[in-house]
Amino acid sequence: MKKFLAVLAAFGLALSANAADKTYKLKLASTWESTTPVLGDAAKEFKRVVETLSDGRLEVRIDYPSKHKAPFGILDFVKGGQYDIGYTASYYYKGKDANTMFFTAVPFGMTAGELRAWYEFGGGKQLEEKVYDKYNIKVFNAGDTGTQMGGWFKKEIKSVEDLKGLKIRIPGFGGEVMARVGATINTIPTGELYMALEMGTIDSVEWVSPAFDMGLGFHKIAKYYYTGWQEPSGQTQFFVNKKTYEKLPADLQAVIEAAANQVASMLNTRSFFDNAEYWAKMKAEYPDIEVRSFPQDVMDALRKASDEILDEEAAKDPLFKEILDSQRAFLAKAREWTKISEFSYIQKTTK
Repeated sequence: MKKFLAVLAAFGLALSANAADKTYKLKLASTWESTTPVLGDAAKEFKRVVETLSDGRLEVRIDYPSKHKAPFGILDFVKGGQYDIGYTASYYYKGKDANTMFFTAVPFGMTAGELRAWYEFGGGKQLEEKVYDKYNIKVFNAGDTGTQMGGWFKKEIKSVEDLKGLKIRIPGFGGEVMARVGATINTIPTGELYMALEMGTIDSVEWVSPAFDMGLGFHKIAKYYYTGWQEPSGQTQFFVNKKTYEKLPADLQAVIEAAANQVASMLNTRSFFDNAEYWAKMKAEYPDIEVRSFPQDVMDALRKASDEILDEEAAKDPLFKEILDSQRAFLAKAREWTKISEFSYIQKTTK
């Protein structure tokens, strides 16, 4: 009997050793090309950290849109198992599931810091699980690009009337809000936006922020740079196929989580740094740029339209209402603290 147990023990040790030696090859699809500022480096950093921490037991192959041809098909790729991991932004899938947008940005919603606090400690992560469980996807936060600017405009916006008939490129929920107040929404491929703005096909374009905008050259045509309302945050995600994830040993699951955390930290700080650097460069090279904030009547109209659309969707979908109510409840508390801490400090100490 003792000899039999010894054989079993030896067999178990052999199995453990084999498991420790096994290499898992994962395929990752990215929404963004490798050359995209900031975001293009995130998938590379994820691969580096995963392979380093796993001591080569995990290998990650990255496919960019130039290969997989579907930058906004990441959810379906990961759900169906064509890819093990996807690097993307949740709100791109609002057309499939309106609940997804809450985990990237909502107009007039939470800033990056407020959103991260709600997500990590205010029930956001658990609500995200409710949204993505049905897609067979486990989600990890991949960092936030921060508050986005309101866009480049060739003419100054002085009232709500100036938005009526305005031809603007603005995607997603922000586009729905703009359309409700009378703007004409255009969906033009990225590579054609500069010419469309130059030729008058569009009057304005909403993109991201200086680090992302400068390379596209919008500031050379449209000198009015408006502050934002549509995306006060820009949280990105790693989607991981649940079956793939659950087949990994516990230590390699921990590696995936640690790598996502590392990428999130990098993206948060890199976005801020690059925006500061590029804005300084943009101002120095193009002093005619004028930063504007939308007039109060415009902001009031946009907020009203945004709330109407959100409330209409909440009336149709209990989960949407649950997430919306949760975010609004936390924001009511968080914004009070933001106002008397960061906002007050900046307002009172900036010359």
